[in-house]
Amino acid sequence: MNVIDRIAIALCVAATLSALPAVAQTFPSKPIRVIVPYPPGGTSDILTRLIGVKLTESWGQQVIADNRSGASGNIGAGLTARAAPDGYTLLLTDVGNLTISSILFTKLPFNVLEDFAPVTTISYSPHLLATHPSVPVKTTKELIALAKAHPGKLNFATALGGAPHLAGLNFAQRTGINWVFVPTKGGSQSSFAVTTGDGDVLFLGILQTLPQVNIGKLKLIAVSSEQRLPNLPDTPTVAETAGLEGFVTGSWQGMLAPAHTPPDVIAKLNGEVTRILRLPDVRQKLDSQGTTPLPVSPQNMGRWLAAERERWAKVVKDSGLKLEQ
Repeated sequence: MNVIDRIAIALCVAATLSALPAVAQTFPSKPIRVIVPYPPGGTSDILTRLIGVKLTESWGQQVIADNRSGASGNIGAGLTARAAPDGYTLLLTDVGNLTISSILFTKLPFNVLEDFAPVTTISYSPHLLATHPSVPVKTTKELIALAKAHPGKLNFATALGGAPHLAGLNFAQRTGINWVFVPTKGGSQSSFAVTTGDGDVLFLGILQTLPQVNIGKLKLIAVSSEQRLPNLPDTPTVAETAGLEGFVTGSWQGMLAPAHTPPDVIAKLNGEVTRILRLPDVRQKLDSQGTTPLPVSPQNMGRWLAAERERWAKVVKDSGLKLEQ
């Protein structure tokens, strides 16, 4: 390679590097679409609209929630993976579901660890273990006893392949019970199924479950966090029940972009979402419902996704469960 060629390459590289910050400086210059891979009313939907309002206020560009439910969130995730990597199509989802999908589903239109660029985790909300009010139990121990006395009679409402499904599966594995998994399209439909009596029991995020508990449509049994929640001090954890020590599940919400989205755009999104999650009114809204803001760097989110996938691999392997996409 001669000197002129080397100079030309160096100039091209310099031009590319100098242009990168300009992308972030002009971003966003048009509306942003945030795909929510579940029906309206669920945790991801609630957080998208909460954060979207703040992003619109600070950037002057409309943030549009686009609900694309189905296949345990995989339809919406697939749309995001195939979108232009420019920061104008994002995914806000239960990121635990994404890692679980790569284990459970034999055919997916995307690779969880390769087709997305992590932006940040947003929050952690433990699952609430709840039943229809007519189910004659008040504690986790009583629920296990009832399920053992009537194998196959209790219906567990859940979106197949999601984090609540795996929570229910792990619970059944560890307690030796057998309940029937009734498929739904998302958390809000799972909640509706149990409140109407079409289902008997569920694990589901606080944002969807607690309002139904407060009006008497669901009966709260336990919380799946490591420790009791400050706003639910009288509600025991699942782990307090003998034989279920260390049982921790929940909804880790997060934002992702298509792979190859410019790093400076990812950094700008991360910084703004992190700022929003630290706003007093946002923290108060999330804290009041038992949801903890949990912003991290894109790099740490990527490491978490890989670790979470490994975490659930044994549960799925032991169950022999596979789902066709």
